[in-house]
Amino acid sequence: MAAPAFVLMCLLLLGPLLGVIALSFTDYQLGSPQFSWIGLDNYQEMFTDRVFWISLGNTLTYVAIVVPAAVALGLGVALLIESGSSLRAWYRTIYFLPVMATLIAMSIVWEFMLHPQFGLINGLLHGVGIEGYSWLQDRRTALYALCVIGIWQALGFNMVLFLAGLVSIPKQLYDAAEIDGAHGAWARFRLVTWPMLGPTTVFVVVITGIRSFQVFDTVHVLTKGGPSKSSEVLIHTMYVESFEFFRSGYGAALTVVFLVFVLLLTLVKSALANRGVHYA
Repeated sequence: MAAPAFVLMCLLLLGPLLGVIALSFTDYQLGSPQFSWIGLDNYQEMFTDRVFWISLGNTLTYVAIVVPAAVALGLGVALLIESGSSLRAWYRTIYFLPVMATLIAMSIVWEFMLHPQFGLINGLLHGVGIEGYSWLQDRRTALYALCVIGIWQALGFNMVLFLAGLVSIPKQLYDAAEIDGAHGAWARFRLVTWPMLGPTTVFVVVITGIRSFQVFDTVHVLTKGGPSKSSEVLIHTMYVESFEFFRSGYGAALTVVFLVFVLLLTLVKSALANRGVHYA
Protein backbone atom coordinates (compact mmCIF):
# COMPACT_ATOMS: atom_id res chain seq x y z
CA MET A 1 0.00 0.00 0.00
CA ALA A 2 2.90 2.36 0.65
CA ALA A 3 4.71 1.54 -2.59
CA PRO A 4 3.05 4.26 -4.78
CA ALA A 5 3.84 6.97 -2.22
CA PHE A 6 7.40 5.67 -1.84
CA VAL A 7 7.97 5.67 -5.60
CA LEU A 8 6.52 9.18 -5.90
CA MET A 9 8.78 10.39 -3.07
CA CYS A 10 11.82 8.90 -4.80
CA LEU A 11 10.93 10.50 -8.12
CA LEU A 12 10.07 13.97 -6.81
CA LEU A 13 12.33 14.31 -3.76
CA LEU A 14 15.16 11.83 -3.44
CA GLY A 15 15.86 11.56 -7.17
CA PRO A 16 16.43 15.27 -7.81
CA LEU A 17 18.41 15.57 -4.56
CA LEU A 18 20.76 12.76 -5.55
CA GLY A 19 21.03 14.28 -9.03
CA VAL A 20 22.11 17.64 -7.59
CA ILE A 21 24.66 15.97 -5.33
CA ALA A 22 26.11 14.01 -8.25
CA LEU A 23 26.14 17.12 -10.44
CA SER A 24 28.16 19.00 -7.82
CA PHE A 25 31.14 16.69 -8.50
CA THR A 26 31.23 17.57 -12.20
CA ASP A 27 32.20 20.54 -14.35
CA TYR A 28 28.88 20.42 -16.21
CA GLN A 29 27.82 23.64 -17.92
CA LEU A 30 24.20 24.25 -18.84
CA GLY A 31 23.58 23.11 -22.42
CA SER A 32 26.90 21.34 -22.78
CA PRO A 33 26.66 17.85 -24.39
CA GLN A 34 29.39 16.44 -22.14
CA PHE A 35 30.98 16.87 -18.73
CA SER A 36 33.79 15.48 -16.61
CA TRP A 37 34.03 14.28 -13.01
CA ILE A 38 36.22 16.68 -11.06
CA GLY A 39 35.70 15.45 -7.50
CA LEU A 40 35.79 18.15 -4.82
CA ASP A 41 37.11 20.91 -7.09
CA ASN A 42 33.80 22.82 -6.98
CA TYR A 43 33.77 22.77 -3.19
CA GLN A 44 37.41 23.85 -2.99
CA GLU A 45 36.68 26.76 -5.33
CA MET A 46 33.62 27.67 -3.30
CA PHE A 47 35.44 27.95 0.01
CA THR A 48 38.05 30.23 -1.57
CA ASP A 49 35.45 32.34 -3.39
CA ARG A 50 34.96 35.79 -1.88
CA VAL A 51 31.42 36.07 -3.30
CA PHE A 52 30.37 32.87 -1.54
CA TRP A 53 31.44 34.17 1.86
CA ILE A 54 29.80 37.53 1.22
CA SER A 55 26.52 35.89 0.23
CA LEU A 56 26.68 33.55 3.22
CA GLY A 57 27.29 36.46 5.59
CA ASN A 58 24.44 38.46 4.05
CA THR A 59 22.11 35.46 4.31
CA LEU A 60 22.96 34.96 7.98
CA THR A 61 22.43 38.67 8.65
CA TYR A 62 19.07 38.55 6.88
CA VAL A 63 17.97 35.52 8.90
CA ALA A 64 19.21 37.03 12.18
CA ILE A 65 17.12 40.17 11.59
CA VAL A 66 13.99 38.80 9.94
CA VAL A 67 13.34 35.73 12.12
CA PRO A 68 13.17 37.36 15.59
CA ALA A 69 11.43 40.49 14.30
CA ALA A 70 8.81 38.57 12.27
CA VAL A 71 8.15 36.13 15.11
CA ALA A 72 7.84 38.85 17.76
CA LEU A 73 5.65 41.10 15.62
CA GLY A 74 3.49 38.17 14.50
CA LEU A 75 2.91 37.21 18.12
CA GLY A 76 2.20 40.80 19.10
CA VAL A 77 -0.34 41.31 16.33
CA ALA A 78 -2.01 37.96 17.14
CA LEU A 79 -2.34 38.96 20.81
CA LEU A 80 -3.83 42.33 19.86
CA ILE A 81 -6.35 40.78 17.48
CA GLU A 82 -7.32 38.02 19.90
CA SER A 83 -7.83 40.51 22.73
CA GLY A 84 -10.11 42.71 20.61
CA SER A 85 -13.87 42.44 20.72
CA SER A 86 -14.75 43.48 17.17
CA LEU A 87 -13.45 43.54 13.59
CA ARG A 88 -11.23 40.49 14.18
CA ALA A 89 -11.90 39.04 10.74
CA TRP A 90 -11.13 42.38 9.11
CA TYR A 91 -7.78 42.71 10.90
CA ARG A 92 -6.86 39.10 10.10
CA THR A 93 -7.50 39.76 6.41
CA ILE A 94 -5.51 43.01 6.36
CA TYR A 95 -2.45 41.49 8.00
CA PHE A 96 -2.65 38.33 5.88
CA LEU A 97 -2.76 40.21 2.56
CA PRO A 98 1.06 40.24 2.10
CA VAL A 99 1.05 36.43 2.32
CA MET A 100 -1.63 36.08 -0.35
CA ALA A 101 -0.06 38.63 -2.69
CA THR A 102 2.59 37.66 -5.23
CA LEU A 103 5.94 38.63 -3.75
CA ILE A 104 7.38 39.69 -7.10
CA ALA A 105 4.48 42.11 -7.66
CA MET A 106 4.83 43.41 -4.11
CA SER A 107 8.56 43.87 -4.68
CA ILE A 108 7.81 46.20 -7.57
CA VAL A 109 5.47 48.17 -5.31
CA TRP A 110 8.22 48.39 -2.68
CA GLU A 111 10.65 49.53 -5.37
CA PHE A 112 8.44 52.52 -6.07
CA MET A 113 7.90 53.19 -2.36
CA LEU A 114 11.66 53.21 -1.73
CA HIS A 115 12.55 55.25 -4.83
CA PRO A 116 15.01 58.02 -3.88
CA GLN A 117 13.23 60.78 -5.86
CA PHE A 118 9.48 60.14 -5.80
CA GLY A 119 9.08 57.22 -3.37
CA LEU A 120 6.44 57.28 -0.65
CA ILE A 121 8.94 56.62 2.15
CA ASN A 122 11.16 59.56 1.25
CA GLY A 123 8.07 61.70 0.66
CA LEU A 124 6.92 61.04 4.23
CA LEU A 125 10.40 61.80 5.54
CA HIS A 126 10.48 65.08 3.61
CA GLY A 127 7.13 65.93 5.16
CA VAL A 128 8.65 65.89 8.63
CA GLY A 129 11.84 67.65 7.59
CA ILE A 130 14.12 64.63 7.20
CA GLU A 131 16.32 64.21 4.13
CA GLY A 132 15.41 61.25 1.90
CA TYR A 133 17.70 58.33 1.21
CA SER A 134 18.62 55.92 -1.59
CA TRP A 135 17.54 52.83 0.30
CA LEU A 136 18.18 50.23 -2.39
CA GLN A 137 21.11 51.93 -4.12
CA ASP A 138 23.33 52.36 -1.06
CA ARG A 139 25.37 49.37 0.10
CA ARG A 140 24.90 50.44 3.73
CA THR A 141 21.10 50.16 3.61
CA ALA A 142 20.18 47.79 0.74
CA LEU A 143 20.25 44.60 2.79
CA TYR A 144 18.36 46.18 5.69
CA ALA A 145 15.67 47.46 3.32
CA LEU A 146 15.24 43.89 2.09
CA CYS A 147 15.00 42.76 5.72
CA VAL A 148 12.12 45.17 6.31
CA ILE A 149 10.29 43.76 3.29
CA GLY A 150 10.94 40.23 4.54
CA ILE A 151 9.52 41.06 7.97
CA TRP A 152 6.46 42.66 6.37
CA GLN A 153 5.89 39.59 4.21
CA ALA A 154 6.33 37.03 7.03
CA LEU A 155 4.35 38.87 9.69
CA GLY A 156 0.90 37.87 8.42
CA PHE A 157 1.76 34.18 8.09
CA ASN A 158 3.18 34.07 11.62
CA MET A 159 0.15 35.94 12.93
CA VAL A 160 -2.22 33.27 11.61
CA LEU A 161 -0.15 30.48 13.18
CA PHE A 162 -0.06 32.24 16.54
CA LEU A 163 -3.80 32.93 16.37
CA ALA A 164 -4.39 29.21 15.92
CA GLY A 165 -2.20 28.53 18.95
CA LEU A 166 -3.99 31.17 21.05
CA VAL A 167 -7.42 29.76 20.21
CA SER A 168 -6.34 26.29 21.36
CA ILE A 169 -5.37 27.48 24.88
CA PRO A 170 -8.09 26.41 27.37
CA LYS A 171 -9.78 29.39 29.02
CA GLN A 172 -9.84 27.50 32.32
CA LEU A 173 -6.08 28.01 32.61
CA TYR A 174 -6.52 31.79 32.67
CA ASP A 175 -9.24 31.46 35.33
CA ALA A 176 -6.99 29.25 37.43
CA ALA A 177 -4.07 31.66 37.04
CA GLU A 178 -6.25 34.58 38.12
CA ILE A 179 -7.36 32.68 41.22
CA ASP A 180 -3.68 32.06 42.01
CA GLY A 181 -2.94 35.76 41.86
CA ALA A 182 -2.05 36.40 38.19
CA HIS A 183 -4.26 39.47 37.74
CA GLY A 184 -2.24 41.50 35.22
CA ALA A 185 -1.99 40.92 31.48
CA TRP A 186 1.78 40.39 31.69
CA ALA A 187 1.40 37.79 34.44
CA ARG A 188 -1.20 35.87 32.43
CA PHE A 189 1.02 35.99 29.35
CA ARG A 190 4.13 34.86 31.24
CA LEU A 191 2.47 32.07 33.21
CA VAL A 192 -0.12 30.75 30.75
CA THR A 193 0.06 32.10 27.21
CA TRP A 194 3.78 31.85 26.53
CA PRO A 195 4.27 28.31 27.94
CA MET A 196 1.21 27.01 26.09
CA LEU A 197 2.42 28.58 22.84
CA GLY A 198 5.67 26.56 23.05
CA PRO A 199 4.88 24.08 20.22
CA THR A 200 3.52 26.86 18.00
CA THR A 201 6.56 29.05 18.65
CA VAL A 202 8.97 26.25 17.74
CA PHE A 203 7.12 25.67 14.48
CA VAL A 204 6.97 29.39 13.64
CA VAL A 205 10.67 29.96 14.35
CA VAL A 206 11.78 26.98 12.25
CA ILE A 207 9.47 27.78 9.32
CA THR A 208 10.39 31.48 9.36
CA GLY A 209 14.08 30.57 9.46
CA ILE A 210 13.77 28.25 6.46
CA ARG A 211 11.74 30.81 4.50
CA SER A 212 14.28 33.51 5.33
CA PHE A 213 17.15 31.35 4.09
CA GLN A 214 15.22 30.92 0.85
CA VAL A 215 14.99 34.65 0.13
CA PHE A 216 15.38 35.27 -3.59
CA ASP A 217 12.47 37.15 -5.17
CA THR A 218 13.03 40.51 -3.52
CA VAL A 219 16.79 40.35 -4.06
CA HIS A 220 16.45 39.47 -7.74
CA VAL A 221 13.79 42.09 -8.47
CA LEU A 222 15.07 44.99 -6.37
CA THR A 223 18.87 44.84 -6.12
CA LYS A 224 20.26 41.93 -8.19
CA GLY A 225 22.60 41.36 -5.24
CA GLY A 226 24.04 44.86 -5.41
CA PRO A 227 25.30 47.40 -4.96
CA SER A 228 28.78 45.84 -4.80
CA LYS A 229 27.36 42.49 -3.58
CA SER A 230 26.06 44.14 -0.41
CA SER A 231 22.71 42.32 -0.72
CA GLU A 232 23.91 39.13 -2.40
CA VAL A 233 22.40 36.01 -0.79
CA LEU A 234 23.05 32.31 -1.28
CA ILE A 235 20.11 31.42 -3.50
CA HIS A 236 20.75 34.42 -5.75
CA THR A 237 24.39 33.31 -6.06
CA MET A 238 23.17 29.83 -7.06
CA TYR A 239 20.88 31.35 -9.68
CA VAL A 240 23.60 33.58 -11.13
CA GLU A 241 26.18 30.78 -11.30
CA SER A 242 23.74 28.23 -12.76
CA PHE A 243 21.60 30.27 -15.17
CA GLU A 244 23.65 33.36 -16.04
CA PHE A 245 27.18 31.96 -16.03
CA PHE A 246 25.87 28.45 -16.96
CA ARG A 247 28.15 26.82 -14.35
CA SER A 248 25.63 24.18 -13.32
CA GLY A 249 28.18 22.00 -11.54
CA TYR A 250 29.35 24.85 -9.33
CA GLY A 251 25.76 25.95 -8.77
CA ALA A 252 24.89 22.41 -7.65
CA ALA A 253 27.75 22.50 -5.14
CA LEU A 254 26.37 25.76 -3.75
CA THR A 255 22.96 24.11 -3.49
CA VAL A 256 24.35 21.14 -1.55
CA VAL A 257 26.09 23.41 0.96
CA PHE A 258 22.93 25.50 1.26
CA LEU A 259 20.76 22.43 1.98
CA VAL A 260 23.20 21.09 4.56
CA PHE A 261 23.38 24.48 6.27
CA VAL A 262 19.58 24.83 6.44
CA LEU A 263 19.22 21.27 7.75
CA LEU A 264 21.79 21.82 10.50
CA LEU A 265 20.23 25.15 11.46
CA THR A 266 16.78 23.57 11.66
CA LEU A 267 18.03 20.72 13.85
CA VAL A 268 19.85 23.11 16.19
CA LYS A 269 16.83 25.38 16.51
CA SER A 270 14.50 22.46 17.18
CA ALA A 271 16.83 20.93 19.76
CA LEU A 272 17.27 24.19 21.65
CA ALA A 273 13.63 25.23 21.50
CA ASN A 274 12.24 21.81 22.48
CA ARG A 275 14.01 21.96 25.85
CA GLY A 276 11.57 24.54 27.13
CA VAL A 277 8.48 23.59 25.13
CA HIS A 278 5.28 22.75 26.97
CA TYR A 279 3.02 20.27 25.19
CA ALA A 280 -0.55 20.21 26.44
